[in-house]
Amino acid sequence: EGILTVSTPLAERFAATGFPAERIRAIQYGYDARRFRPAPSSNESQEPLVVMHGSFDRHHLGTIARETVLRVTAARPGTRFRFVGRRTPGLERFSEDLRRINPDVRIELPGFVPYDEVCRELQQASVGLVPYEESNGTHCAFVAKAVEYLGCGVPVASTPLENLGRYFRDELAIRFSPRFDGADLAAVVLGWLETPVAERQRLGQAASIRVGRDLDWSVVTRHAVEFVERVGSGRVG
Repeated sequence: EGILTVSTPLAERFAATGFPAERIRAIQYGYDARRFRPAPSSNESQEPLVVMHGSFDRHHLGTIARETVLRVTAARPGTRFRFVGRRTPGLERFSEDLRRINPDVRIELPGFVPYDEVCRELQQASVGLVPYEESNGTHCAFVAKAVEYLGCGVPVASTPLENLGRYFRDELAIRFSPRFDGADLAAVVLGWLETPVAERQRLGQAASIRVGRDLDWSVVTRHAVEFVERVGSGRVG
């Protein structure tokens, strides 16, 4: 009777099949604003720290991520890269490949971190990383890690994913590479690292307020429930 999607591009793809557009609702993808929020005071480490967190499935860590780490390391030796999440075979291979290519790469693999503690890992970061390769699936996703980085007041460097780019087109705390290319994404990361800490924190704090207002789970679920009730009562279509 109705379809709820995590993004507008995904809603549009369903509509393109002929499903009635008025019976589709894009609710975006939310986060827990109570848990993901900026540190009370500056918590950024002295050395640059680029953080990525997630499930580290095969599609998360490809050529773009590898080249980004290598190029940033070459330009800013000492930059640390922290990958927060379960040490999957894909993550282990990714780390081993990087260290084989450049033994000076600084990779941190803290392993699984309980959900309630992920924010502490993010709050220390200089930049949050979204190095996804291009696919129909990633274009239709509303990447949760980007929302959670912003919730913690951490600026984001991302590949040009369709939904993220559209939803956050006016957000100053997230910057997109022009192409799905490791050199381009590395340039975005380096641009953030060259931005004064105070400016990054100013942009991050403002972004945290906005995503908390628009994407907290309470907001997302309210929209979903409203749509389900309209469909169930026959008030749609």
